[in-house]
Amino acid sequence: MAKKQFKSESKRLLDLMINSIYTHKEIFLRELISNASDAIDKLCYISLTDDKVPMTREDYNITISTDKEARTLTISDNGVGMTAQELESNLGVIARSGSLKFRDEMEEDVEDIDIIGQFGVGFYSAFMVAREVIVKSRSYGNDDANQWVSQGSDGYSISPCEKETIGTEIIISLKEDTDDEKYSDYLEEYKLQSIIKKYSDYIRWPIVMDLTKSRQVESGELDDEGNEEMIWESYTQSETINSRIPIWQRSKSEVSDEDCAEFYKEKFSDYTDPASVIRVSAEGTVSYQAMLFIPSVAPFDYFTREYKAGLQLYSSGVMIMEHCADILPEYFRFVRGVVDSQDFSLNISRELLQHDRQLKVISTNVEKKIKTELKRLMDEEREKYESFYNSFGVVLKYGIAGSYGTNTELLSDLIMLYSSKNEKLISIGEYVESMSTEQKYIYYASGESIALLDKLPQGEQLRDMGYDILYLTEEIDEFVVRSLGSFNEVTFRSVNDDDLELEDDEDKEEISRQEDENREVLDFIKEALEGKVESVKISSKLKSHPVSLSAQGGISLEMEKYFKSMQSRSDNVMGDIRAERVLELNPSHSSFSTIKQAYDTDKDKAAKYAKLLYGQALLTQGVPLEDPAGFSELISELTFS
Repeated sequence: MAKKQFKSESKRLLDLMINSIYTHKEIFLRELISNASDAIDKLCYISLTDDKVPMTREDYNITISTDKEARTLTISDNGVGMTAQELESNLGVIARSGSLKFRDEMEEDVEDIDIIGQFGVGFYSAFMVAREVIVKSRSYGNDDANQWVSQGSDGYSISPCEKETIGTEIIISLKEDTDDEKYSDYLEEYKLQSIIKKYSDYIRWPIVMDLTKSRQVESGELDDEGNEEMIWESYTQSETINSRIPIWQRSKSEVSDEDCAEFYKEKFSDYTDPASVIRVSAEGTVSYQAMLFIPSVAPFDYFTREYKAGLQLYSSGVMIMEHCADILPEYFRFVRGVVDSQDFSLNISRELLQHDRQLKVISTNVEKKIKTELKRLMDEEREKYESFYNSFGVVLKYGIAGSYGTNTELLSDLIMLYSSKNEKLISIGEYVESMSTEQKYIYYASGESIALLDKLPQGEQLRDMGYDILYLTEEIDEFVVRSLGSFNEVTFRSVNDDDLELEDDEDKEEISRQEDENREVLDFIKEALEGKVESVKISSKLKSHPVSLSAQGGISLEMEKYFKSMQSRSDNVMGDIRAERVLELNPSHSSFSTIKQAYDTDKDKAAKYAKLLYGQALLTQGVPLEDPAGFSELISELTFS
């Protein structure tokens, strides 16, 4: 029969589709299997009202077979098949879908059938790997069979052929191997199994393939001891490759938590059980099913560029995207799992998801489910939550700090910080609940370690009053509390702030009196420090320590250290971002008396004492000295001279 040209599209369109639309060539097998599943769906639906259909549900299957010598891969189904006219209209017109037409015709009962293919171009993905495609088909209700043959955009032919059973058989003659592509891989059992498990594992109909097995058999000969010798032989056995029913589509009574954990570990290559499993079956404006996993520990590559976040997306059991990051917010990027919905609006390649209303609805719902489950873990299974938090708490923190407070309402009650009083991680809500009635603020201290913060002079007064202090030991922590600002209307206050508002009116009057009385000394110390501090003041915080360093304004000492570290890591010049430092002196300590006496008798020595106290304050605060050698000489001079 004479070759026909594609009716509605040009060679350029077919070339574009083959070379640009599909990211991976292996997708072709997914598309052809999905089409075969659609064909069986159609015949199965017809059988509901037509008792002449010769098959029952148990008879339907999709068969994959290969011929290595001929370099052919065959995908067969016993579905509804196509007439010559349907071959012409469905395969002769690019981007016309018989599945979509069938669905439209059955609009009244559309909920009873589930047609995967809707765009009519998936079939042509076969030409990514094929030099020639032959489609043999015999439609239900017809005795005649026909074949469609094409080598690509140069056209196609349709002619009668022999086919004993109804259904469709697609024979792909593979291209020759090149340096860049080894097309013969699609003739290997392991490759075909891998692709089917990856993309089509949950197609509802059995996908059957002959697999090579090994077994021991008697050789017919005896060994030296007179025993029958055994040898290994290869044999072929037909097996169903796909799982068919996804675990997330089964009821909770059918699938235990242990089953879910095993699925998670196998699917996402984790050796530990997940901290929690979230099962979702939503119906309404958007219907979908999901199984989400909150990991217990972070994958080895989680904090690297190689890690791929996102949920696996399925449409009617066919995987359409392996890593959809858009459905998860960045602060929940650690969640693994699957989402399956018929409502996804797919583009013609099925690989890309349109950013439509359905996706946004699912994304919002998934976010709420994750938040609810994390809060439940914190409240009811604290040990599991702490294990999770040790791995992923920093991600939640960045979710708050990185959004400039936008996500505080969602994430604030999931944050845990170290309690100096309880000597363990607690939630901010637990801190607030334990506050005494007279306590005004949520007090916190920032530093490199718990050991350092335990000795921080600024915390003495708070500890003496029985107040708890939250210790912030990660770089991001102070940005988090600054972004939060408050929790349940209780404001955060750093122990390094120049005013903790712990004094009553009488105490304030006494401090004011002492500052007035020692104004000349305080001004002298500030001048001696040559611009290193914004002010020098009498402290009400200090009890046993002689000096401390605090900050006024929006930049704390810890934030200053962070910005400096960022500047050293980057070529970008961020400028010299510094805290407005305040040197606080303990008027009851002997060091204050010493510097006052030196001010009256030897101002040069008093200036050295000022620098010594300032260096001591830096070290106590964990801030590096600008001139360690000079500070060491200063100690020697003032101590031993």
